[in-house]
Amino acid sequence: MKKIGILFGKERSFPMAFVERINSKGVNGVVAEPVRIDKVIQGAADEYAVIVDRISQDVPFYRAFLKNAAICGTAVINNPFWWSADEKFFNNCLAVKIGVPVPKTVILPSYELPTDTSDQSFSNLTYPLDWEGIFNYVGFPAYMKPFAGGGWKNVYKLHDMEDFYRKHGETGQLVMLLQEEIIFDEYYRCYCIGGKYVRIMGYEPRNPHHLRYTHNFHPSPERLQQMEEIVLRINQYLGYDFNTVELAIRDGIPYAIDFCNPAPDADLPSVGEDNFNWVVETSANYAIERALAHEPKRDNLTWGEYIKHSAAKLPLV
Repeated sequence: MKKIGILFGKERSFPMAFVERINSKGVNGVVAEPVRIDKVIQGAADEYAVIVDRISQDVPFYRAFLKNAAICGTAVINNPFWWSADEKFFNNCLAVKIGVPVPKTVILPSYELPTDTSDQSFSNLTYPLDWEGIFNYVGFPAYMKPFAGGGWKNVYKLHDMEDFYRKHGETGQLVMLLQEEIIFDEYYRCYCIGGKYVRIMGYEPRNPHHLRYTHNFHPSPERLQQMEEIVLRINQYLGYDFNTVELAIRDGIPYAIDFCNPAPDADLPSVGEDNFNWVVETSANYAIERALAHEPKRDNLTWGEYIKHSAAKLPLV
């Protein structure tokens, strides 16, 4: 029997629908359930052929459990080793190298010294930084946000240098990105599952949260194809099985704004019935596909093109 598990936190609508949808298909030798953990012993975690991870970004214990499961052969969606290493600034760097337009972005050292460090820990860091060069490169208005994490937490809109200095002083030990504002005509949030299934959803982040999927965007078939190609390229290079990419259209060019969302919102009241049904059906089919392809005691993880090219010492493009 190939067991598919889903590991989740507070959310309920997607995990329960995912389990029910897989089991309703009646695929011979495949069953789905919420993951159950009563102990974690090193090198012993082969109960599940597939686990869909929705919560380990917030629970280090779960991340360790998933790495143990992966090394025992479980196909973890998403790869917990890559997820542990990934962050938004690297994603932007990779996008530049693979030809995907992104906002001009720099990374900043934290305003406060990290715990257990002193000024001597930063002898390689020039003080002051080249603020003039940074501001000239990014421009204003700009956005400042953590280089890791999500959920619109600690995100600031900045209007000028004085605004930056004031708000950066509120960020404590967070490492922040300073990013060009893309004033967009249209905006899209795109699910990508399995590195091959894409759902492009009109999204208006300037609306109140419950109205963000209410929009008046009408992309042409050519624009849809262009966005799908960008979404697939990003996810295939990153190696994510389940992710969302946000695209802002400025002067006809799609800019990838945020594409490090490996546990994206899939709650029914949030994304709406049509999008919810698509993500449940598509993720269920993909999890079954991975379960049927599962090889016991082998590496069943997805590794992106960046890692594959690095291991083979090949150029990215």
